[in-house]
Amino acid sequence: MVCALGAAVCFGTATVLQAVAARAAGTDGGGGEAALLLRALRQWRYIAGLALDGLGFLFQIAALRSLPIYAVSAALAASLAVTAVVAARLLRVRLNGTEWSAVAVVCAGLAMLGLASGPEGDVGGSDVLRYVMLAVAAGMLLLAFAAGRLSGPARPLVLGLGAGFGFGVVEVSVRLIDSLAPADLLTNPAVYALLIGGGAAFMLLTSALQRGSVTTATAGMVIGETIGPAAVGVVWLGDRTREGLTWLAVLGFLVAVAGALALARFGEAPVAVAEEG
Repeated sequence: MVCALGAAVCFGTATVLQAVAARAAGTDGGGGEAALLLRALRQWRYIAGLALDGLGFLFQIAALRSLPIYAVSAALAASLAVTAVVAARLLRVRLNGTEWSAVAVVCAGLAMLGLASGPEGDVGGSDVLRYVMLAVAAGMLLLAFAAGRLSGPARPLVLGLGAGFGFGVVEVSVRLIDSLAPADLLTNPAVYALLIGGGAAFMLLTSALQRGSVTTATAGMVIGETIGPAAVGVVWLGDRTREGLTWLAVLGFLVAVAGALALARFGEAPVAVAEEG
């Protein structure tokens, strides 16, 4: 759980930096989503955010090796609480009483999860599940390249859900990689699902942070990266809770995700700062 919370801190801080960089990159020219990502990569804040994402990913891998996916997913969704606090401290974005309460709710939900979570599931993932993850990752990549053609009020929700599904593929794929031998890695579909899903998620998230209602997109991302992976962990990978504490785990999961959704607007908190600078 310490590693999962470390990942949340890294991802939450990275969101603030990347939101500023994505908004700045969007003012530099046209082009599709790939061009937007390339321009964002020229921003030092985006690079710093990626470095934090890399560190957070290492923490995430360590957490997924010892905790059920549902616990790690909820902790990663709680990164929005970190984003809110960082935005309040570094970018002088004011949190009202309700938002501070939401931060406390997230912490309470994670505490419940920490008490109720058992060890990671002992059921090995099947090859069918590995190929399903690869297919989902490929679908999210296609969505990322088509994102520039999407329009209408549903656009930010679609982008956010797509980014969430991409990050969810990463979470599940980590559990489906059972050998780090080079020959095994090259023949494991989960490795390619992890790489493709992660890349697609970053493209979709960058587009969501730069265009449309980022609050809606962030809420979609939280839903996409928590509910799906948690269900896969419980149904197909054998994730369980401590004896007699299933109710506490379910309650903690719902409380943590609800608190994160209440803080979804902090996916766009840095926008005003970017426009001023």
